[in-house]
Amino acid sequence: MSLPKVLVLGTGEYVTGFVNGAESTSDKGPGVIGLTLFDLLDRGLIGDILLSGTNGEKFPDIRSHFDRLITQRYGLDSSFRSFPADDQHDSKSWLSALDELDSGDAVLVFTPDDLHFKMALEAANRGLNVLVAKPIVKTTSEHDQLIKAARSNDVLIAMEVHKRWDPIYSDARDKLRNIGEASYFNSYMSQPKSQLESFRVWAGISSDISYYLNAHHIDFHVWTLEGRARPISVMASASEGVARSLGFPTEDSITLLVDWQNLESGNRATAVYTSAWIAAKGEVHSQQRFFALHHDGEVRIDQAHRGYEFTSDEDGYASANPLFMRYTPDARGKFAGQSSYGYASVAAFLEAAASIKAGQSSPEDWQSSLATIEKTRVTTAILEAGRRSLDEGQRITL
Repeated sequence: MSLPKVLVLGTGEYVTGFVNGAESTSDKGPGVIGLTLFDLLDRGLIGDILLSGTNGEKFPDIRSHFDRLITQRYGLDSSFRSFPADDQHDSKSWLSALDELDSGDAVLVFTPDDLHFKMALEAANRGLNVLVAKPIVKTTSEHDQLIKAARSNDVLIAMEVHKRWDPIYSDARDKLRNIGEASYFNSYMSQPKSQLESFRVWAGISSDISYYLNAHHIDFHVWTLEGRARPISVMASASEGVARSLGFPTEDSITLLVDWQNLESGNRATAVYTSAWIAAKGEVHSQQRFFALHHDGEVRIDQAHRGYEFTSDEDGYASANPLFMRYTPDARGKFAGQSSYGYASVAAFLEAAASIKAGQSSPEDWQSSLATIEKTRVTTAILEAGRRSLDEGQRITL
């Protein structure tokens, strides 16, 4: 079987763990995407790895970073082909990288949000399977064009939303679907203001905190209520002051108030999704929790606090979540994070891409198990309506 080559578009923190010329100070120092791909390559599940950015001068440092944190630690081959060349700057190098792929290969899009659409569309039109970081796109118009492209080219396009692979979230979804109609949902997710520096090129310029963080819980809620309820209107509100004082033209927090309607009874439900990126440095990198009230029960989740705490003289007190990405090697010194949900969400897509490329399945076969372009339109509609509500100062009917 010919294994799919994998091209990653984007060289940011989530891909490499390398930010502003150094290892990230967040909980993703070795990165997530790169480490996952190197392990999948080592296990014989994917073909060559390609990485495309805009500044080739970063690649020697990224290679050194990977060598120190991945090759030396786990014994994994961390080599990759890079675009553009190490001595070049080229914002269109991703097109040259696409030329190196064959029909059925895979493209992972982890760039600023405003680039998702054109990159995913170009890849799909070349017969490539595409995984896009959330939000998959920013408007339903773009979303609909990608649905059309996926179908006309018979390729798989999906959104990378790792909470669907979190065992606690997936278990909570099952419970919520068995305790009656939806009534109320409230979610909160934040990151420290220091994280803003990693997003300087796009924060408030091409996207906002709602697209970046609210997307997580909105997608989870949409997935939970699939076939049971539909959103009918969105009203957004925002706070500001801190980010602008730091030189970022953006809101501090965004809250979306969404009215839902249960399909069987017509009963109304309410959801409040809040995200912020001006939190103080705390015991976790991301505060993230939700409360859901249904007619016959309720669910509470604090994703950031899972009963595992530690303290050190250097780092102080912290609450850890190795379920997301286990960086601690096993007793043999090998990478042991295959069951981590940050890893699993990418591995599941690439399993599908390999199966499709080999002719063993079709994109349609993966509709029920992945966050496909066809299954995520409601998430895009809510996020887009939230932005419109802020810009227009009014409630948006869906």
